[in-house]
Amino acid sequence: MSKLSVGDLARMQAEQAAAARTDWIKVGTGTCGIAAGADRVFRILADEVKKRGLAIDVRRVGCVGMCAMEPLVEVGVQGAPRTMYGAVDESVALRILDEHVANKRPLTTNIAPGVAELGFRETGIETPPSCKQLRIVTRNCGMLDPSKIEEYIGRGGYQALESAVHKLGAEGVLREMKTSGLRGRGGAGFPTWLKWTFTRNANADQKYMICNGDEGDPGAYMDRSVLESDPHSVIEGMLIAAFTIGATVGYFYIRAEYPLAVDRIENAIRQARRLGLVGENILGSTFSCDLEVRLGAGAFVCGEETALMASIEGKRGTPTPRPPFPSQQGLWKKPSNINNVETLASVAPIIQRGGAWYAGIGVGKSTGTKVFAVTGKVLNSGLVEVPLGTTIREIVVDTCGGVAPGREVKAIQTGGPSGGVIPADKFDTRITYESLAELGSIMGSGGMIVMDDRDDMVDIAKFYMGFCVEESCGKCAPCRIGGKQLLLLLEKIKARKATQEDIALMTRLASAMQKASLCGLGQTAPNPVLSTYRYFRSEYERLLA
Repeated sequence: MSKLSVGDLARMQAEQAAAARTDWIKVGTGTCGIAAGADRVFRILADEVKKRGLAIDVRRVGCVGMCAMEPLVEVGVQGAPRTMYGAVDESVALRILDEHVANKRPLTTNIAPGVAELGFRETGIETPPSCKQLRIVTRNCGMLDPSKIEEYIGRGGYQALESAVHKLGAEGVLREMKTSGLRGRGGAGFPTWLKWTFTRNANADQKYMICNGDEGDPGAYMDRSVLESDPHSVIEGMLIAAFTIGATVGYFYIRAEYPLAVDRIENAIRQARRLGLVGENILGSTFSCDLEVRLGAGAFVCGEETALMASIEGKRGTPTPRPPFPSQQGLWKKPSNINNVETLASVAPIIQRGGAWYAGIGVGKSTGTKVFAVTGKVLNSGLVEVPLGTTIREIVVDTCGGVAPGREVKAIQTGGPSGGVIPADKFDTRITYESLAELGSIMGSGGMIVMDDRDDMVDIAKFYMGFCVEESCGKCAPCRIGGKQLLLLLEKIKARKATQEDIALMTRLASAMQKASLCGLGQTAPNPVLSTYRYFRSEYERLLA
């Protein structure tokens, strides 16, 4: 296929719409689906459709988010309602062909929430009032085959890039991003437009754009699912960012434990390069940018920007003091910009629809949507994308079904090991960057672990502190020594050998780590300890000697 120029994207989109088959079956083949047996379900459906001579397209798609119900199969055939099925095995797959496809009668079992119920409001599908979700980052997840660039283009893909390089220009992109209010979804919540501006204004002969796909929080897999399910949305966002800041080289930094995400991103880059969307003179413009993938070895500390860049350079992944900031002196001492997967996946919709549209979603300074990976003692674990300002209760109870019958929700942990524990009596809090900070937690990358009345809060604090001690790079004493001492104090408390003086020492140590640690790992590692002590003090005090 020849390289694309101005106008070709709209033509390809029209061709894709005209060529699309009316009847289809989509099988979710993200990591969660494959682990549940989706590959086998896909093969059974594809083989049977071929054997029976049916004019129906069996497609692989990514993760739609309902991970607790995998394998997921969605059916769209003329004469029958579009239906999503969950927990599909061989027998259910054959019944789908016998009853739904052949006789136009959807099954009455294995029904999962449909596309409308999931909240694909931007597609124009009528959404019931009970729906809490709004898909922007995950707009294509479960809707297209992530291995085919044509399907992404068919859904309007790369038109935002075309608009950026041929209409808006870098300053126009920055205006839209500023209006949108998008903040970094990797945890810090720094305004994206401002971060881009700092790098754009730096004088240098070379600049770099970096996508942080080193997702390391326990229970968090938002970035992995987007990379697997809609890789071109991240590539397009990365290219728009590179164009805006003046970068000509971009790196995807993805942990090696995400082999499917790595495979699909590498395939997507190859496809984009063939069409001239990556490389020299993109879309017939003067903008050139090449993209590469670098694998991380799973070190949690490499989620921190300076440690991540050291790892790309082939060095040990340890943080360095700032300033200088990456926007002035980053990768190989050149100005560099780092955004995480979710941030970059939000860029193209903002450029296409306008910053004002995005700013109209959410509340206050927390605009747009946020993807959460809801896991733990929850009935329906999975990915949820909601407008910021949605309450914790609407996510945990209304959307994910709460906890098992006979149990009570006790708390949630947000922000991973760097976050805090929030008790159930705070679940009517609207989720914003500011509100979570007031509760002693953080937004983080979006992990949300649900706990019920069987969970011991001291054990929870001990688990997360143990994780942080294990993952500390050891470079600075406050984290290296303070974290270990906090862990020993928690173990002393669990052994019923601690006194009130030990509790006082615990809080002083936590405060010192927050103030003196070199990077975000050490600065936020005490959060689970402080938040569990703040809200569940009795569970600590009843263990004192």
